[in-house]
Amino acid sequence: MPPPAALSASSSFTLLSPTPSPKPKLPPFSLRKRSFAITPRRHPLHSAPSSAVRCAVIEKETPEAHRPDTFLRENSSSSSVRARFEKMIRDAQDTVCAAIEAADGGATFKEDVWSRPGGGGGISRVLQDGAVWEKAGVNVSVVYGVMPPEAYRAAKGAAAADHKPGPVPFFASGVSSVLHPKNPFAPTLHFNYRYFETDAPQDAPGAPRQWWFGGGTDLTPAYIFEEDVKHFHSVQKSACDKFDPAFYPRFKKWCDDYFYIKHRDERRGLGGIFFDDLNDYDQEMLLSFATECANSVVPAYLPIIEKRKDLPFTHQQKEWQQLRRGRYVEFNLVYDRGTTFGLKTGGRIESILVSLPLTARWEYDHKPEEGSEEWKLLDACINPKEWI
Repeated sequence: MPPPAALSASSSFTLLSPTPSPKPKLPPFSLRKRSFAITPRRHPLHSAPSSAVRCAVIEKETPEAHRPDTFLRENSSSSSVRARFEKMIRDAQDTVCAAIEAADGGATFKEDVWSRPGGGGGISRVLQDGAVWEKAGVNVSVVYGVMPPEAYRAAKGAAAADHKPGPVPFFASGVSSVLHPKNPFAPTLHFNYRYFETDAPQDAPGAPRQWWFGGGTDLTPAYIFEEDVKHFHSVQKSACDKFDPAFYPRFKKWCDDYFYIKHRDERRGLGGIFFDDLNDYDQEMLLSFATECANSVVPAYLPIIEKRKDLPFTHQQKEWQQLRRGRYVEFNLVYDRGTTFGLKTGGRIESILVSLPLTARWEYDHKPEEGSEEWKLLDACINPKEWI
């Protein structure tokens, strides 16, 4: 889910007409599903880009001509967690955008700066129809003020059930990105790192202030190059292991469980790491952990793009990529709680849907041929693997 950015770039969404062709059907036994437990913790702060911000903000954005040094209030301390997290996400945005433009070799990001009447603002950057990238969005937002009670209930779920309705002071910041390459052999990437604070509802004085970190990075290819997937997961594991060796297996499973398309009985992609509501560790440690994860995006992903962006491909392989992009759309519109919350509360539609690809495809009863490269990808999405 995107932050409430004032995007003026067109977020066109084209449905390609299917080309009828006979496809071999999978026999009933060909993709046997191994047993696994699905315990998704869906949350309005989960999506790309920056759903933490999207769910908290109902007010309309105001376009700004210049990028401020900070979106925090003038009296904010530069040593606070808020200030250091803002610096981290803005550095990450600059680093990722520079790497994306360099890989493309010509296209540049359109930037929109916006502010929010209630407090804060953000920077949205979108690149479309480049040589390498079909669509790439990298957004940051830093917003604060008072969230309406329905946003608080959506943000906290069952934890908010005992609170009486009332406005809730909040702070939310995040960097979020979805990168869709043109070449079907180059995978899509999603990452999102965010920090959230709430005070007690105004009618519950004395309750403790709450804070948490969330985020993750996940890979969604149309074709499996095992060395690429292993490289990607190895970088995620390395970032996690610097803080706690239990992080990678825990957050890898969390990622597999969250990006589950229930009506398809498959995952959106090949996973990575995902976490949310994380506040059971030292705050400084979690800030450093989120920073390490954000800094790992470029080394985890860009070497894969450099290897795959110029590979020749067929029309049929492009069609398969479009079908997998359709799965991406299905998850975001049907299951991503941040997206559905934004749609239900009248949020800015271009911001909400910035994560969607320019093009996608649906075919009736499509099944890949057993043993094909397409079949292998589908099998891995149905039966998550341990890649390292």
